[in-house]
Amino acid sequence: MLNPLQMKDMLANAKQMGEEMQRKMEQTVVESSSGGGIVTARVNGKKQLLSLKIQASAVDPNDVEMLQDLVLAAVNEAGRKADEAMQSSVSGMLGGLDLPGLL
Repeated sequence: MLNPLQMKDMLANAKQMGEEMQRKMEQTVVESSSGGGIVTARVNGKKQLLSLKIQASAVDPNDVEMLQDLVLAAVNEAGRKADEAMQSSVSGMLGGLDLPGLL
C-alpha cells in the first residue's frame, strides 16, 4: 500500500505526463494525400484538421463525388497517421509499459 507521500508523488508524475502528452499532441503534425497529391490534409496529434489543399484540377462540377472521396481519404489517412505518431510517442514516454486503452 502506498503512503500519502508516495501517492502525492505518483499523482504529480501522472499530471506532468498528461501535460507532456497534451503538448506532444499539439506539436505533432502529420500529412497525407490522396489522388496522387490532388488533395492533401494536415492534422495534429489531436486529429484537428490544420490545413486542406485541393489542386484546381480536382474541381470538376460534373464529378463532385470524386472530390469528396479524395478529401475523405486524405483526412482519414492523416488521422490514422496521427494515431500512429501519438502511439509511438506515448510508448516512448512509458518506456515500453503497455497500458491498454490509453489512446
